[in-house]
Amino acid sequence: MVLFLDKEEGFLLSPVLVEGRANSRMAILNRPSALNAITASMAARLNRLYESWEENSDIGFVMMKGGGQRPFCSGTDVIALYQLLNEGKTEECKAFFQSLYKFVYVLGTYLKPHVAIMDGIVMGGGAGISLPGMFRVVTDRTVFSTPEVQIGFHPDAGASYYLSRLPGYLGEYLALTGEKLNGVEMMTCGLATHYSLKEKLPWIEDRLGNLLTDDRSVIENSLAQYGSLEYPDPRSVLHKIETIDSLFSYDTMEEIVEALCVSYSYVHTIREGRFQTLDQCLTREYRTSLKFISKHVSSDFCEGVRARLVDKDFAPKWSLPKLEEVTDDMVASLFFLLLVKSNRIKLARCSTSLMYDGN
Repeated sequence: MVLFLDKEEGFLLSPVLVEGRANSRMAILNRPSALNAITASMAARLNRLYESWEENSDIGFVMMKGGGQRPFCSGTDVIALYQLLNEGKTEECKAFFQSLYKFVYVLGTYLKPHVAIMDGIVMGGGAGISLPGMFRVVTDRTVFSTPEVQIGFHPDAGASYYLSRLPGYLGEYLALTGEKLNGVEMMTCGLATHYSLKEKLPWIEDRLGNLLTDDRSVIENSLAQYGSLEYPDPRSVLHKIETIDSLFSYDTMEEIVEALCVSYSYVHTIREGRFQTLDQCLTREYRTSLKFISKHVSSDFCEGVRARLVDKDFAPKWSLPKLEEVTDDMVASLFFLLLVKSNRIKLARCSTSLMYDGN
């Protein structure tokens, strides 16, 4: 194993460290004090690293893990976005979303096998930079959620793609409630490909690090050797799928609100994702993200971050606190697309180009 020096930022300060293995590379998210929350520099570095590794014939496969004891990745650094928006730096926020979504697409279309070791916290954008890959290893310490609804945002970074492909209406349930899943539950519903005990991770990393291959079946067999067979707890939400389907299968929020008071836009994005490819989901999510940060519809994103993560009073003052105040036009405006050349996102290996004019 070789640790590579980051020439741009210095070894210990780099937000993404790199370990060189016999025939592979390991990207290590390196902001443990911030639960490895993704910053603009991290997203940019991941894009550069993964694109260069894909072109390197000496590298057979790629791995990713989180640095520190608790997290894999807690998602986007929304506090940094909150501060940028308060300073009027909307363009920097847009650039961040462009870079993050581009990496999600790079990973989802990667030509080499990829192994994400998702030990610990896996939330929001942290799922976006791991779930699109080929192999997704979870442990008895893994905690997954898409908690964006709690800060007035929408599930993004590919969430409308992978949540919409879960059994029944589980995706809608997770998006609307921010409910957590553990590693066994992720394995059972298909979000993960392999489950192992935390204590076996050093063996897994050592085994993979010594492989000289780009054959996915060899990597899969190596992971399976350290796998554990577990079943969801009897109290797991996965045993309540019929109930979830009965509550979340409705087409309108008015019908669902009898059980939960949430915003229709979250249902809309998951429902559309069922019939779209990853690049289509990402371009739509980009459009929606820009709508949220533009504050043209509401300022709920900044208010949600303030209440939950900055002031921590857990008492957000939403712009429209009652569902009946939300009109169909308001919801539609989050997804309406105007084609203007000044703002667009281009995804690697894809001709899709999203253009947005801020209206």
